Amino acid sequence: MKYMWEGRFEKKVRDDVIDFTSSLELDKHLAFYDIKGSIAHCKMLNKANILTSEESKTIIEGLNLVEKELREGKFVFQQSDEDIHTAIERRLVELVGKAGEKLHTARSRNDQIVLDEKLFTKDIILAIISEIEVLQKSLLSKAEEMFPAIMSAYTHLQQSQPVLLSHYLLAYIEMLERDKNRLKDSLKRVDILPSGACACCGTSLNIDRNYMAELLGFSNVSKNSLDTVSDRDFLAEPISDCAILMVHLSRFAEDMIIWNTSEFAFIELPDEYCTGSSIMPQKKNPDVLELIRGKASSCIASITGILSLQKGLPLSYNRDLQEDKKFFIQSLTETLYSVKLLSGVVLGTIFKKDRLISSITEFTLTTDIAEYLVKKNVPFREAHRICGKIVRYCISEKKTFDSLTKNEWEEFSPNFSDDIINILNYDTSVNSKNSYGGTSPKLVQKEIEIWKKKILK
Repeated sequence: MKYMWEGRFEKKVRDDVIDFTSSLELDKHLAFYDIKGSIAHCKMLNKANILTSEESKTIIEGLNLVEKELREGKFVFQQSDEDIHTAIERRLVELVGKAGEKLHTARSRNDQIVLDEKLFTKDIILAIISEIEVLQKSLLSKAEEMFPAIMSAYTHLQQSQPVLLSHYLLAYIEMLERDKNRLKDSLKRVDILPSGACACCGTSLNIDRNYMAELLGFSNVSKNSLDTVSDRDFLAEPISDCAILMVHLSRFAEDMIIWNTSEFAFIELPDEYCTGSSIMPQKKNPDVLELIRGKASSCIASITGILSLQKGLPLSYNRDLQEDKKFFIQSLTETLYSVKLLSGVVLGTIFKKDRLISSITEFTLTTDIAEYLVKKNVPFREAHRICGKIVRYCISEKKTFDSLTKNEWEEFSPNFSDDIINILNYDTSVNSKNSYGGTSPKLVQKEIEIWKKKILK
């Protein structure tokens, strides 16, 4: 028989139907997890006296040979291999004979694919978490290196107030920490063994699911067989987490792309993470950053896709779920590589301190002037109006704050005195931001030390 299920059919299934229903190309990513799960399943069947010790030994040896062929690129796939499960089982039977036909006892491809997906997802989530920590360390290293360099913060892509560059970099460490914690939390839903649910109703055979969970490192065993084979929320959650993470990476990439332009010239990107133009020899393009920004859209599409895939499915398993791999394999894999590459970009980027501070306009100190008036008991809204008039006056008269005379200051408010000049510099501005979470060097230095203790273990 070419197909494990063809005994039911009188007529031969069309070749184009077989091609249409095949998921093999995407399933290949799960090959080694399928073998790992099959070895554990074999050991469990032996423990339950469903397989003899000799049969179990023969099957495991055969599975190890299949794995060797796959690793060495010698495994030959056939058209009849609908998916990775049937490909491996077909080759196993070729290698070990009748014993191989017993491996699928007490399981279905329905629970088998969920197992493969969970094993893959557990590993890649842990890998992403590890790479997030590397990226956090890269950002922290750069924050410490650049302390206490000052730049302008931006709102609406316009200069707002002076800020420490280190404070900016620490902001992304905070975002990444939340991303990391979301992924860690999603592991709780992934770390539940599905094997034993079979097609949808369990089995009459005396299997030991807890033993299999122990073999494969799962903390819990699923409680409802219908739910086990039919829901993919355990994929939707980490895909969603990755989409949020990729949005954070995309925002950082956007800043770096802008700052790398000749118009801004705040940074110099490392050559190793840039590419050139096919026609313009002078070009040094930030392609890695642009692709991270682009791949964020794929991750956002994947969460929409995985949820749309499930929204109309009746219990329990439906073949539609075969399409889930398009979403989770791509999104999790691209997230992993994006985080990994961004760490190198950060470490290799040169921040131009002189350019950062020389680009700041003095109007970024306007809020400091408003707070100066507030400290002299002027209501904030009145102080805001006064400062707006001062800015308008400076623009129309082509003047700067520090060129205004004492009389000019007093024309706007009698609360101005000679000491106004003391706050009209960027160091004073950042030093004054002492509210918890602010950008004062004292607070930022403390945060750097806190993060060093937390992530440089």
